[in-house]
Amino acid sequence: MASRSGRYVLTSSVGEEVRAFIPDPLPPSPELDLTSDDHDLMERSNRALGRLDGVTTLLPDTQLFLYLYVRKEAVLSSQIEGTQSSLSDLLLYESEEVPGVPMDDVVEVSNYVAALEHGLSRLDDGFPLSLRLIREIHSILLREGRGSEKTPGEFRRSQNWIGGNRPGNATHVPPPPNKVMDCMGALETFLHDDPVRMPTLLKAGLAHVQFETIHPFLDGNGRMGRLLITLLLCEEGALAKPILYLSLYFKTHRQRYYELLQKVRKEGAWEEWIRFFLQGVRDTSKQAVEAARAILEQFEEDRRVIRDELGQSANSALRLHEYLQEHPVVTTGRAAEAMTISRPTIISALDNLRDLGIVREITGKDRYRVYVYDDYLAILDEGTEPLPN
Repeated sequence: MASRSGRYVLTSSVGEEVRAFIPDPLPPSPELDLTSDDHDLMERSNRALGRLDGVTTLLPDTQLFLYLYVRKEAVLSSQIEGTQSSLSDLLLYESEEVPGVPMDDVVEVSNYVAALEHGLSRLDDGFPLSLRLIREIHSILLREGRGSEKTPGEFRRSQNWIGGNRPGNATHVPPPPNKVMDCMGALETFLHDDPVRMPTLLKAGLAHVQFETIHPFLDGNGRMGRLLITLLLCEEGALAKPILYLSLYFKTHRQRYYELLQKVRKEGAWEEWIRFFLQGVRDTSKQAVEAARAILEQFEEDRRVIRDELGQSANSALRLHEYLQEHPVVTTGRAAEAMTISRPTIISALDNLRDLGIVREITGKDRYRVYVYDDYLAILDEGTEPLPN
């Protein structure tokens, strides 16, 4: 039986015969049937994405926002796969103040950050978004922690499945291993605008579903598929920096997300998926712009409070406040070392910021204290609460 998006073949796995799905090469055939409303939605999504891209030029430190947005996306994407790590956990881990969370969770999120940064660096150097780069990124994504034993950076040589406890009762059985390379080769061709050039957002939406349907790796396919969206938007120039985190939208609407992936496979419902995807780009872009503005307002308000309340003794506190913008989770020792300020001066400045309600000490200890920039982290943390088990 075939659908508009592919065909089923019989294959043997784990001692039983099952139907594996082989997707047709992109773009869909017959071609997408987009209505005037769909084109209007695509235009609004492009405008929202453009406003998001433009907001980076207004920021005092684009790298600061990029640093934290990448980490937020990493947390959200990993949560979809079942980790319980939060943004605060990741920042604590990176500051070598590891909290009481499963280490594998934090390592998994940290790997995601490194994988995205590697991919962006390669694109900046002119390397194309290709199967070779996808394998490189995947090898970093699974380099340690969970999944590190599942051949990172190599396309699978055995059958996998999604949902169920065996292939026979799975929700989706991807292509047999001997078809993976053909399917991924066709996807690479599509990414390089062959046989047709497509608008960037349509290309990203179609490519994401295709990658998830092929499921070319033994592990990490979901995270890699979401990374693919960001990398494609950056390679095509739709974003100068990876400041769009669609994983928040996928996490919020995860049931609908999975339903539509399956509906494309079973019914060829590409248009329905594209509408969902474009709405995600539009909504997430708007949310990210609002968050950036809220952060800028928070910084300015806190600077005003420090100057007004501390007067002539505000200098050290203002310097520390600037440091906290890059490191919203901090220890006295690390801040003193990074800022080349004496520890007593840092402690005094932290006490001042604590008394003003700008930072909060979270350990309750007399030594080795950890402080968080509460209001700032609250803006960044929105939507990153771990999913219920």
